[in-house]
Amino acid sequence: MVKKLFINPKDVFVKKETDLGKILEFQYNKTLEDEFTEKNITKEDAFEILKEMIWIRVSEEFLDTIKIKGEWKGLPYQYNGPAHMATGQEAATVGLHFLLDKDDFIFGTHRNHAEVISKGLSTIYKMEDKELLEIMEKYNDGKILKAINQTTYKFKSTKEKAIFFFMYGFLAEIWGKEQGFNLGLAGSMHLFFTPFGIYPNNAIVGASASLALGAALFKLTQQKKGISIANIGDGGVSTGPFWETLNFATMDQYKNLWSSPYNKRPPFMVNLMNNQYGMGGQTVGETMGYHIPARLAAGINPDNMFAERVNGQDVLATIDLIRRKKEIVLKGDGPVLNEIVTYRYNGHSSGDLESYRTPQEIELWRKIDPIELFAKQMIESKLLKGLDDLKEIRKKIEDLYFQIYKLSIDPKVTKELDWDNDNQVLDNLMFSRKKFTYTTDKKVEVELKKEENPRVQRISKRERYAFDKNGNKLSKMKSYQIRDGIFEAILDHYYKEPTFAGWGEELRDWGGAYGVYNGLTESLPYHRLFNSPITEAAIVGTACGYAIAGGQAIVELEYFDFLFRAGDELSNQLSKWRAMSGGQLKLPVVVRTNIGSQYGVQHSQDYTSVLASITGINLVAPVTPYDAKGLMNTALNSEDPTFFIETQKLYDKGEFFVKEGVPKDYYEIPFGEGVIREQGDDLTIVTLGASLYTAIDAAKILREKYNIKAEIIDMRSAVPFDYDIIINSIKKTGKVIFINEGFERMNFMKAVASNITEFAFDYLDSPPAVLGARNWIMPGADYEKYIYPQIDDILSTIDGKIMKLKDYQAKKINTVVEYKRRAKYGV
Repeated sequence: MVKKLFINPKDVFVKKETDLGKILEFQYNKTLEDEFTEKNITKEDAFEILKEMIWIRVSEEFLDTIKIKGEWKGLPYQYNGPAHMATGQEAATVGLHFLLDKDDFIFGTHRNHAEVISKGLSTIYKMEDKELLEIMEKYNDGKILKAINQTTYKFKSTKEKAIFFFMYGFLAEIWGKEQGFNLGLAGSMHLFFTPFGIYPNNAIVGASASLALGAALFKLTQQKKGISIANIGDGGVSTGPFWETLNFATMDQYKNLWSSPYNKRPPFMVNLMNNQYGMGGQTVGETMGYHIPARLAAGINPDNMFAERVNGQDVLATIDLIRRKKEIVLKGDGPVLNEIVTYRYNGHSSGDLESYRTPQEIELWRKIDPIELFAKQMIESKLLKGLDDLKEIRKKIEDLYFQIYKLSIDPKVTKELDWDNDNQVLDNLMFSRKKFTYTTDKKVEVELKKEENPRVQRISKRERYAFDKNGNKLSKMKSYQIRDGIFEAILDHYYKEPTFAGWGEELRDWGGAYGVYNGLTESLPYHRLFNSPITEAAIVGTACGYAIAGGQAIVELEYFDFLFRAGDELSNQLSKWRAMSGGQLKLPVVVRTNIGSQYGVQHSQDYTSVLASITGINLVAPVTPYDAKGLMNTALNSEDPTFFIETQKLYDKGEFFVKEGVPKDYYEIPFGEGVIREQGDDLTIVTLGASLYTAIDAAKILREKYNIKAEIIDMRSAVPFDYDIIINSIKKTGKVIFINEGFERMNFMKAVASNITEFAFDYLDSPPAVLGARNWIMPGADYEKYIYPQIDDILSTIDGKIMKLKDYQAKKINTVVEYKRRAKYGV
């Protein structure tokens, strides 16, 4: 089925001029009285707005004092972590969040304290007491509530108790305590509280954009309430992932190709907090050339993303902005980009020496202090008698904050995780190791019954074992292949889980680069499987956000080499948020990739070792149809993220090992369990990836020519992995060689060999040998045999490092001396 998007050259080559339109700046000119008259806010709202700004100011000044002086109001505390203040930005922050509720999600930056407080307090303000009590009782197994119940402070209302609960969890998280929002594992720069729609805050500049868009995709595809917002500093707009996210968010297909009710753009909003500085550099006039950050939107779509600049010192202007722009986003006409122009009185962080700006500049901005500006309007409206009333409100907030602070540093109540006595304190937080919980309140949307799918019908005619009854090898056309196993598992899951969605480059109509997805198009509507822009960072980042919001995703990086285009999203986002949430978030995401073959320098490299160094992601590499289907089923039935490594040259491989063939029914293969492919008692050969087949060919020569019976173990998984299968083999053989097609220098098998040296030292007759690809660039298609491990390489390594092969004439030199030579030259 081909997309119905027809491109006529006559419509393309038309002489014209493109008008990029206008971006409005500082249009708001209403007063507080005007807002009362128009019934946009109430007098009660006005007091709440003022109090929220003061809460932020008190909290920021408190944290700054703690960092600098180590005490507050005579009560000492030593805090060693970071603190990035937003003092002076209170109107911008409160204005952005005042109209939001718990169903509106925010994803912010390292400078997030103000955003967390304003979103939290405004949510408490709107929420019913019953719901607040339920959240306090259930959140984090009641740890926070149990702690605040030990305070001597007498709460005047449920809402005041909720404020105490929230701000106590906020401080305990910053201090790194178990009673924090996230068990103290997110800390100052990343703290979040999902019951109030406060989602992960990011210390990676610009990185929250793709996560927020992923959450917006979830809201769109699952028809959930609310919008999703990325709060980004103006310094973050230059980052690649931010640009990728904007392109992903504005794709035309949402409206052109997606069917109702999904034919809308995701409910996504970007707030650029322009506080004049990106760390110590000035984006305007120094590190960027846009002059006005909002102008960036003109390059994204014809609507200019409805971009607008507002005065962030005027809380009413910012509230008005969100009121208007939220309506656009909810209609599906977004996304929206807002620039909020404001200023921070503090430096980038508490250690900032303020060498990049003058005291005179700071003083000028203090003269338009947002809290005082709003308080004066309240005085003019006779809601306050004078600034003394402002001082009284602040005193009450400070007094309550002091009680919260006192409890947050009480070692009898607020405690650390048991780091000293429990060396497994994070073991159960890195992975959940739980089965995926299927969604039951939504119908699975498909285009036809699974058995009617054309590819399902074609696969049904194939033999699920690579040999016929007479032992003859079947042709590729007749044999069930690795690509079939992956397809079958993925298609099956699409028919089980309604939130399950997939995206990547060229997946839908083309079927992916190697045909794994052929047939999915016939079964799935666009909102469940779609082509993305060429945006590897956004592909993985949106999948992460989609999962955090409550969905399940499968995405693809076309080649393993593209790993680094999504490096942050894999190493700092997908892999970390479960642990950083204290185990509260689920990350059911599968990232597929393949190791290329005959595709040259930048498309044929195995970077398993790089991925294995990233904690928090399952890493599997099946090389048989049986394993491909079983491991994919396991990956899709897991709450944890999995990186699924495939190999291009193996996609059409048949099943040579399981004589019963690949089952038609559902089955799983547990992660971490290797499998013995051939039995032997003279030598152990351990492979990960495509080198299994080369090892089998080498083992045949060893057996027939040298009377050496090799035991071949296919690891199948890199993370996790149970070493017992290798140790038990070495107990028989005493000798082992590890083979993988990654580069030799930091090959993952070197880590495995190092562990085996420790785990099985008493059983080894010789040091473990490791064979990988040469440390060269990948040569052209006809020369790959000179870089990847071949049969001669295996034999040469065995002869040169493990045991002498009688009358063996080495074609390649793989001795210790040779490896030392290569190392000396860096090759």
